[in-house]
Amino acid sequence: MNARAEPQLLNKLSNAHLDALEEETIFILREVAAAFERPTLLFSGGKDSLVMLKCAEKAFVGADGKGHIPYPLLMIDTGHNFPEVTDFRDFRAKELGAELIVRNVEDSMKRGTVRLAHPGESRNVHQSVTLLEAIDEFRFDALIGGARRDEEKARAKERIFSHRDSFGQWQPKAQRPELWTLFNTRLQPGEHFRVFPISNWTELDVWQYIEREQIALPSLYYAHQRKVVERKGLLVPVTELTPARDGEQVVEKTVRFRTVGDITCTCPVDSPASTAAEIVIETLAADVSERGATRMDDKTSDASMEKRKKDGYF
Repeated sequence: MNARAEPQLLNKLSNAHLDALEEETIFILREVAAAFERPTLLFSGGKDSLVMLKCAEKAFVGADGKGHIPYPLLMIDTGHNFPEVTDFRDFRAKELGAELIVRNVEDSMKRGTVRLAHPGESRNVHQSVTLLEAIDEFRFDALIGGARRDEEKARAKERIFSHRDSFGQWQPKAQRPELWTLFNTRLQPGEHFRVFPISNWTELDVWQYIEREQIALPSLYYAHQRKVVERKGLLVPVTELTPARDGEQVVEKTVRFRTVGDITCTCPVDSPASTAAEIVIETLAADVSERGATRMDDKTSDASMEKRKKDGYF
């Protein structure tokens, strides 16, 4: 991720396609509002959810600021999220006047519905349980998420309107066709949809849009100094939750996060990029997806994400 940022390359890079992507996303966000009774927008404070929130703002709030987003924002908090991200999440929701619902994995642990194998186990995978509990609590029938097809193999199989059965499970072979942007939104009792309005975007599209729209992000996305250790080909941040192991050498590097999530499984990358424009140039040179380069939980097996999605994961 050490590609040299050259402004002249950015000037030559077209972003005309962003209008079509934005239009499709706004159409889908409005379609959800029209087709479902109790939708919600999954909002973590990360870059993809902030892009979706910007599109939702354009879809419903308008330039005059008199409208409002017609569904609440939902965050499933592991309790191990970066504070810079959760603080920004709260700030952005308050700024828009949007309803923010936060449900915590720790509460599921107290209820006994989540049990860790050991105290140091990542809580990331257990978000599925807390999410399904929130769906049951609020009777959500559609959850809008920021997943993109270019992120990972299992996500590439997703439809934009991804049907989930009454157990919250994803069945790849039972998904409905989507031709000419016609979506089958029929549901049986207990079922719901996961809807992915930015499915057709790439990481490069997201950063071009952030640069074009001047979308504010948590500071972690830009270059900063951080103590890390190298582990299994990744840079692991040294924190109270992820301390250095015996024999590991702690070094301070200039890094940024391509994606943010649970501290226990999210890694930064070597990068001097301090602006969205510089990150656009870096992304052009990247040959590994953001999850492949930064997520320890996707390293367990080639099918790890697909298995989690079948169990109700985002």
